[in-house]
Amino acid sequence: MQDHICYIVGAGENYELDFLIRSGDYVIAADGGLIHLQNKGIMADLIIGDFDSLPQIPSHSNIINLDKDKDYTDTLAAIYEGRSKGYKLFYIYGGAGGRIDHTIANIQAVAFLSQNKMRGYLFDQSYVITAITNESICFNSSCSGYISIFSCSDKSKGVSIKGLKYKLENYVINNTFPIGVSNEFIGVNSMITVEDGTLIITFPRKCEEKIYYI
Repeated sequence: MQDHICYIVGAGENYELDFLIRSGDYVIAADGGLIHLQNKGIMADLIIGDFDSLPQIPSHSNIINLDKDKDYTDTLAAIYEGRSKGYKLFYIYGGAGGRIDHTIANIQAVAFLSQNKMRGYLFDQSYVITAITNESICFNSSCSGYISIFSCSDKSKGVSIKGLKYKLENYVINNTFPIGVSNEFIGVNSMITVEDGTLIITFPRKCEEKIYYI
């Protein structure tokens, strides 16, 4: 499932479901995210949630009804289901905007994926949020706009930034000082590395297909 995508659509702000489903991909509606999918004419392979954002439990051949009193979000439950089916690449829509606590929870979910050797992308209106752990993310020279880097770990060590407007070399970033906010692409290939820790990275949606990892 390495090249196949598990799409998770939540009940948050819908900034456009602009994805094209391929053979082998899997679509999960997390609770009220089902409405976003229905409005786009996209069929869900699985519907999961406690259904507090839908008027009633939907009719579907593959439903997981979660208890309302639980220790995890509907989105994280959807990630668990995708992982159990072998998926390692997750695109999360409808998970940003609206309630700030849900947005933060979904950013944590992206970090969870990174720390467990999977990959997650959280899409908001203009930006993509992802995470890297003990690795490097590289961007093509055609990328433009702002890019920001935040430590998810208490301390992220060995952070280097190359090819962006503001550079770092073997730096330690902590999670209480936003030194990595509002960096900029400058028209050259760029790379962000963390040797020990997890970084949250935000970048323009138009750059999503212009990245690779080493």
